[in-house]
Amino acid sequence: MDAWLFLLRWFHFLAGITWIGMLYYFNFVQVPFFAGAEAPVRTGMIAGGLVSRALWWFRWGAMLTFITGWLYVIHRIVQLGGIQAFFNGAYGWAIFIGGIIGSLMWFNVWFIIWPAQQVVMASTARVKEGGQAIPEAAARGARGGVASRTNTMLSIPMLFFMGTASHFQTLFTPGARPSKITMMIVFLIILAIVEWNAVVGPATPDKASAGKKVLATVKGTLWAGFILTAVYVIALKIIFG
Repeated sequence: MDAWLFLLRWFHFLAGITWIGMLYYFNFVQVPFFAGAEAPVRTGMIAGGLVSRALWWFRWGAMLTFITGWLYVIHRIVQLGGIQAFFNGAYGWAIFIGGIIGSLMWFNVWFIIWPAQQVVMASTARVKEGGQAIPEAAARGARGGVASRTNTMLSIPMLFFMGTASHFQTLFTPGARPSKITMMIVFLIILAIVEWNAVVGPATPDKASAGKKVLATVKGTLWAGFILTAVYVIALKIIFG
């Protein structure tokens, strides 16, 4: 069992590094580069296969991270003697919070970012061949961009709680059942607000909400991630004591 759990963690780490590494590449390197590059350069990179290759590693890294992560959690629950035992300790709560955030990021990858990028790549291919761009390509690309920046923001608290589970369990100690239920509600409400900001309403910069405008820059995205982490930590300390 220990060997199996080790293998799950190992592949989880490998896949996670691949996924988050590609996420950071898109947001910290490619998107800023595209913003200042001429149209033929962007078209060449997209139609030439660079973006599609990067997206392949991106989405399948997310999938393998998601699968190995939840397999690991299930085995830990069995190993500890059940769900109640798992949530009786700080380790279970930290892993659960990180896992739910990571699962939302996985959802964004497969059901928002990847479908949007497929439209963008198809539209670029049409234009390169002399045809007309797909009308909804710009809007889908903007939506995918907001979701990608949201994932970048969410990666900061996600990685914080994953690390907390093994290295900083004294950060909080779960209390009685009412406080656990309260924390669950608070955690999910905050996460729902973050996701709502990503998927609801216009995503173009001129019509974006204040929340989307914060994510329009790398600096704003990073600050939002650290602030979100602080909000969760403070909420944990207040609720659990």
